[in-house]
Amino acid sequence: MDNEHFFDLFTHTHVYDLEQPRSSEAPLLPLLVPKFSYTLHRRHEEGAEDPCTTASGFIATTDHAGTHIDALSHVAEDLSLYGGEKVTSHVQTPIGFTRMGAETIAPILCRGVLLDIAGYRGVDWINGNQPVTRQEVEAVCLHQQVTLHEGDVALIRTGNGARWHDPSGYLNGGGMQADASQWLADQQIRAVGADHLTWDTNVRMDPVYGMSMPGHIILLVRHGIYIMENLFLEDLARDQVYEFLFVCLPLKIQGATGSPIRPVAIVPRA
Repeated sequence: MDNEHFFDLFTHTHVYDLEQPRSSEAPLLPLLVPKFSYTLHRRHEEGAEDPCTTASGFIATTDHAGTHIDALSHVAEDLSLYGGEKVTSHVQTPIGFTRMGAETIAPILCRGVLLDIAGYRGVDWINGNQPVTRQEVEAVCLHQQVTLHEGDVALIRTGNGARWHDPSGYLNGGGMQADASQWLADQQIRAVGADHLTWDTNVRMDPVYGMSMPGHIILLVRHGIYIMENLFLEDLARDQVYEFLFVCLPLKIQGATGSPIRPVAIVPRA
């Protein structure tokens, strides 16, 4: 394919922005402080000798605020990361991880699949006492006539992305039950994502696994599958776009346990 035809491919596409806006008012788990904040420290001022003035600001945030991706260093099982890497003082340092930090997450460019759980249930959003099960994920795949393949990205819509500007409602959103995470891992996909704060359900201790956040253990630690949270999936669901080219470029933050992202879904223009 010559360059002209290659670039023609991108002039007839529609791009869906899957990032939520970032602000100090955005929902955040209390244990993940500090909240996102942006402050101007340099301002345009009148009376400057130079007609060219500049402004710039300071950003403070946890690496798990807003739309983000979890690095493999984010979660450990019995102090072991993915691949059996032990969390030692050499691996976990005051300035970050020497192994599996956010800088090791390669750009993601692959087939994406939206599984619209809220749409399948016929509800606006899923609340915390209504977790998404394996049976339901499989049923939605059949309903939408989609099949997950090795290397895909699976995005789960709970509908809670519509409540981003209602922090209390968003924090009450329903997440994934452990059996759903295990089924997704069994499909050998590359990453998962959801319009949810923590991916997992809000249950503090899973009765089957005997731990909190079993989905994180299953995906990140046992299978090396990345997790993206706080996605905006409403436009994809509205247009019933279930398959697309998924693009995500994590920041190379050395040693970080996660990275802000601005993922997009690209489809041919109708």
